[in-house]
Amino acid sequence: MGKKSRVKNRQEHADRPEGEVGPRRPCPCGSGRRYKACHGSADGPAPTYVARPFEGLAGEADIIAMREIVPAATAPVRLREGDRSVVLCSLLPGAAPALVRQDGTIWLGLQVQHAFGDPSRDLAAVLEKALDAEPGDVVGLTTAPGEGDRLQDLLTDDPVEVTVHGGFDFWVADVDDPTGAVAASLEAANAAAHPSVRLESVDAAYWTDVTTKEHLRWVMPHDDEERLLTGLARLHAAGKDSLVEGARLVGMFRTQGVLVPVWDLPLGTGAEALEKPAARFAEDLAAALADDGPLTPEERSARSGLANRQLTIR
Repeated sequence: MGKKSRVKNRQEHADRPEGEVGPRRPCPCGSGRRYKACHGSADGPAPTYVARPFEGLAGEADIIAMREIVPAATAPVRLREGDRSVVLCSLLPGAAPALVRQDGTIWLGLQVQHAFGDPSRDLAAVLEKALDAEPGDVVGLTTAPGEGDRLQDLLTDDPVEVTVHGGFDFWVADVDDPTGAVAASLEAANAAAHPSVRLESVDAAYWTDVTTKEHLRWVMPHDDEERLLTGLARLHAAGKDSLVEGARLVGMFRTQGVLVPVWDLPLGTGAEALEKPAARFAEDLAAALADDGPLTPEERSARSGLANRQLTIR
């Protein structure tokens, strides 16, 4: 810092009333942001960030998968109050936050980034608006929803039954001959959707074919992320993480507060070939998570390698 800057900072500090927070100091609210970018901002405080927004829902892992990695999928859910039909959808036409169908069913789009800090609150606010909307209405948010119910408050705590679709034809399943903007949107969405399959033998593991290669992406919520990383490292060091010949655990990304390990798979593997190896891996991982022994040098090296191959996307 130059001399002029130091003098300026000292002057600003001297002119500041006692007890006032400086613009570059951490905001007292605990957000981790500087005061000038949070409660000291002319636009008001920044949105409260929730690191793991869907924690507590039995379907957390699959909701995250539908929101982040699965192109076309649906899952019916039940409201705690009322008998309206609600269906979670990975993506809706025009990236709409919610649609009220002619029969009154509410389709809630998960792949909408409102950027208001808490996706669970954002989605719940959209759902609440949709409950008061008319058939045919498109519902969304234009401003921050403020405090209120979250999905955990509105939905029953049941596992979700995900149906993965080969494309977005479910958008128009009740339309005889879609035309115009709907048909164009459907064609573009189908062209961009990679084939995906949810494995049946384990929870929230999704195979996909991206043309040049195949992947398995497995959403793994765990209350102790460090322990999960250690368990994965034990299996990696033991050579128990390849799943099938030629497969490789290439790393993991973190989204919505959970880790998602990613495997590269040889072309032609398919989802069916992964069912038994994935179930075996889940058993091995459970045993590794229960192991409280010290890490061997090989396991420490594997853990370091996995930690270096992490990417946080949201």
